[in-house]
This record gives sequence, C-alpha cells and structure tokens, in this order.
Amino acid sequence: MPYAPPPAIVCQSPRVIDGDTIACRNLSAHVRLLGIDAPELPGHCNPGRQCTPGDGFASKRVMIALIAAGPPVLRPQGYDRYDRILGRITVNGVDVSCRMIALRAAVRRYAPIDCRRQG
Repeated sequence: MPYAPPPAIVCQSPRVIDGDTIACRNLSAHVRLLGIDAPELPGHCNPGRQCTPGDGFASKRVMIALIAAGPPVLRPQGYDRYDRILGRITVNGVDVSCRMIALRAAVRRYAPIDCRRQG
C-alpha cells in the first residue's frame, strides 16, 4: 500500500509569530514553514548563528497579509528540534513559503521546496 500524505489541518485563529512561524489555536505547537527562513525580529538572532539579513518586521507584515487572505491549511511534515511542527501552508491554494520567497520576505533554507507552480 502506498504511503498516504499527512492530512491537511485548517489552522484556527492563526497568529503570526514572525516571517516563518505561526501559531494556531487548535494546535499545541507553533508551525514553522518548511523550506524558508525569514529575517529575525530584533534580539532573536542568537550569537554565533548566521541569520537571514533583512527587516524582520517587514517580513512579519508580509506573512500577516498572506495569512489574513483566508484560512491557512497546514500539511505537516514533522517536527524541528524546538518541537515546532514543520509543514507547508497554503491559503486559498497559494503556497505561503513560495509567496514569501517571491515577495523577498524570506529565503530558501533548510529544506528543498518546489515553487515552479507557485509564486
């Protein structure tokens, strides 16, 4: 029997943490978007870590606008070392990771993602 992809979860009452992380009322862990890294908010780039350059507040505003366009639908892919859910999120059929990259609010990092049909 072929492997079935994880079920889709509608994120209830989404709250944007930053340009690559959201919280959902119906999930016990935050959701980290797979395949992207957004600029950090001030004070969030730990010493010795290579953080994505840019304006963390601007990136967060882009994420807020994308998430506000409709209910986010999460396809979980696992967990990271901080126990956040890793996954792909779509809003009205648009892949949020790909849009964040296209809008230059985040960069590709940590996992390969295919955005050829998105943007």
